[in-house]
Amino acid sequence: MTAAIGRGQLLDAYALDDRAATRVRMNFVMSLDGAITLEGRSGGLGDETDRLAMEVLRTLADVVLLGAGTVRVEGYGGVRVDETDAAWRRARGLPSQPRVAVVSSRLDLSPEHAFFAQATERPIVVTHESAPADRRESLAEVADVLICGSEAVDVRAMIDALAAAGMPQVLCEGGPHLFGSLVEEDLVDELCLSLSPTLVGGDAGRMVRGASEAERRMRLVHAIPAGDLLLLRYARAA
Repeated sequence: MTAAIGRGQLLDAYALDDRAATRVRMNFVMSLDGAITLEGRSGGLGDETDRLAMEVLRTLADVVLLGAGTVRVEGYGGVRVDETDAAWRRARGLPSQPRVAVVSSRLDLSPEHAFFAQATERPIVVTHESAPADRRESLAEVADVLICGSEAVDVRAMIDALAAAGMPQVLCEGGPHLFGSLVEEDLVDELCLSLSPTLVGGDAGRMVRGASEAERRMRLVHAIPAGDLLLLRYARAA
């Protein structure tokens, strides 16, 4: 039986060789037959090791990036790392907590949503110039609003703006439409995938939506067995 995976081992496995270089990491859990949700949510596919890997990836990130749909469906509240990981970050000259950003064109999130109300650090809302002005003003009360693009969110401008603000290490936790936008603009540097030992069937979607069909090669960095779950890390091919 495979030995349990520890936090220290995962911190080494996902370590960043250059924190100054802009990097976009995607993190997903997926079933053996390609489903990214079970009964509408991703949480049912993961286990303790998958959750530990997610915590480690957040610990290594400058900002955690989410689509508004993912915030609603997955019930995101205050995203934070625990005190052990916060201490690890401080010891390396990082803020105790990574920032958290949500991408939304319609801005259909209430300022009272747990994502804002339970936030440890002031969240970031990424939108565009044509988003409803009244909602922009409302969300500006509880978050820093970042305007990227005129009619739609310009994800390349968003990544550049986050890096310019001192957050070059971006961890994106979905959803599929946001991932698709990043793939389409060739902005994905890494995919960190937890392969769940599960067959789901049904109509569960793929992890990428909206990107044009094309071959985008990745290379395997590691494959770590953790019981029946497999932690995969892929990086952009040279």
